[in-house]
Amino acid sequence: MSDVRVIIQRDSEREERVVTTGTTAADLFTGERTVVAARVDGQLKDLAYEVAEGDSVEPVEISSPDGLNILRHSTAHIMAQAVQDIFPDAKLGIGPPIKDGFYYDFDVERPFTPEDLKAVEKRMQEIQKRGQRFSRRVTTDEDARAELANEPYKIELIGLKGKAADAAEGAGAEVGAGELTIYDNLDAKTGELCWKDLCRGPHLPTTRAVPAFKLMRSAAAYWRGSEKNPQLQRIYGTAWPSKDELKAHLEFLAEAERRDHRRLGSELDLFSFPDELGSGLAVFHPRGGVIRKEMEQYSRARHEVEGYEFVNTPHISHERLFETSGHLPHYDEGMFPPIEFDGQNYRLKAMNCPMHNLVFKSRGRSYRELPLRLFEFGTVYRYEKSGVVHGLTRSRGFTQDDSHIYCTKEQMADELDSLLTFVLGLLRDYGLTEFELELSTRDPESDKFLGTDEEWSEATAALQQAADKQGLPLVPDPGGAAFYGPKISVQAKDAIGRSWQMSTIQVDFQQPARFGLEYTAADGTKQQPVMIHRALFGSIERFFAVLLEHYAGAFPAWLAPVQAVGIPVGDTHVPYLEEFAREARGRGLRVEVDSSSDRMQKKIRNQQKAKVPFMIIVGDDDMHAGTVSFRYRDGSQENGIPRGEALDKIERVVADRVQI
Repeated sequence: MSDVRVIIQRDSEREERVVTTGTTAADLFTGERTVVAARVDGQLKDLAYEVAEGDSVEPVEISSPDGLNILRHSTAHIMAQAVQDIFPDAKLGIGPPIKDGFYYDFDVERPFTPEDLKAVEKRMQEIQKRGQRFSRRVTTDEDARAELANEPYKIELIGLKGKAADAAEGAGAEVGAGELTIYDNLDAKTGELCWKDLCRGPHLPTTRAVPAFKLMRSAAAYWRGSEKNPQLQRIYGTAWPSKDELKAHLEFLAEAERRDHRRLGSELDLFSFPDELGSGLAVFHPRGGVIRKEMEQYSRARHEVEGYEFVNTPHISHERLFETSGHLPHYDEGMFPPIEFDGQNYRLKAMNCPMHNLVFKSRGRSYRELPLRLFEFGTVYRYEKSGVVHGLTRSRGFTQDDSHIYCTKEQMADELDSLLTFVLGLLRDYGLTEFELELSTRDPESDKFLGTDEEWSEATAALQQAADKQGLPLVPDPGGAAFYGPKISVQAKDAIGRSWQMSTIQVDFQQPARFGLEYTAADGTKQQPVMIHRALFGSIERFFAVLLEHYAGAFPAWLAPVQAVGIPVGDTHVPYLEEFAREARGRGLRVEVDSSSDRMQKKIRNQQKAKVPFMIIVGDDDMHAGTVSFRYRDGSQENGIPRGEALDKIERVVADRVQI
């Protein structure tokens, strides 16, 4: 036995320790039950890893991002073992960790049923309790192909080893660029092989180290995400470091389901997706139309104050326009196929910026006109694959609140600063208050991005400076920029803590050059403007969905399709309430009277379900005294309010845009 010197690193603390040869990472962290793996010189390793001279070793806690991934990927292996125990002919696809959980794909004769998932989960519990040991072993391509001869999808993955571009849809969890490894699940007592899988790892020490898990649902999924490949069956699950965290997550999902905009849209009669139109195409009903109109009107008013000019552009264009802008070569798959007529190809508009460039180019421009801020509610069409279409948040036809600002380089910093301040202020007016920013930059190794290093550095620095002034968390997004320039994305949290990407701001030196845009400078020379792309909502439809889920359908009075409903105690009180409603409508308020034959209590229940902000209840006493009774969403009530005061209160709440 010889001595080995290692460094144990914990955050900023550094400890040198001398151990004997054969010491494992698990030995270094004996008794630390929350440690599930080790990071050795920056590389994740199983706890069974034997440390070597000079290793720098960090413990990986189960609650850390890496620890959660290891927990969830290990649980995916348990699930795959359970599936093959129950369905021996099932062929294995891939099983990576994902946000809040994991999945595994299987080639099986028929889709999984809810009863199948219950059986798989029960079998997983049995495997978990047995404490099978995850054991890593290195193999060769040839041996792995022989050993996994009955697993055609694994054989295909072996051929992808080291091809990062092809390791899509989680394949990277199976194979890496280095040595090929298989993980065996070994019986805790006998060491007998129970199951095995091609995998890069690392994994938990044993199946018993999985504290809490649950299977969620099954779905169809194309192998490696391509519609050209076979369709497999995918089982989704979730795993957490404790039963309490699992319970909290399931409660969160239940609340998210309660707030699902598709369900609320139907219940509140706001919008629908008629089959006759096709997937991803919504129609807004009258009540949804009111909300949308109010969103747009307020946005228009704020933009007018900020000096924006409104334009309008067609829904279709000759495809040469998108070749000039550079979009067609980069986003052809995201656009609908060409429409041929008059011997030429046309495209449905997928973005507004090329057409706004034509507005700028329509005549000579002077520096005195800059910054020129163009704004449009422009409807665009994008071909989203059927598997990703999701209500209003991912649709095929949607309207962007799109702005393009043309300015000088000297104006760029101030324009970005004021623009980001304007964007955040407007989002706050709609009720979102918690933000972080994401700065997307280019990948210098990719040939996707147009322009010089100097242009990208200048544009990125300007965005960074504007972001820093806001004092908000700034998250880097390397490689996430558009092909023409870097961008800042505003991430907003909703009422239950989910993060949504809202506004984007992009600096573009490329399109002005491609379109030959120029202005006359003060010295008489022709100069190229800077172009700033900005979508505040992203799309009206998506923002509508976010607000609908944020408020769980109970919009503040200024956005509510019906702001107050009059509820008569009896039929004799209807005329009094009709008069009240006419007076309210004269003030621009949206007030209705429920004169149906339903009993008063049923009317109240109906309006509670409709999430109307105010119910105006009137009986004999109110009618004789010239008053009304207010009933609020929470069930509280104020009685004997003079009619004028009641109207003033509704008007004030609407004007102040507050939630009641």
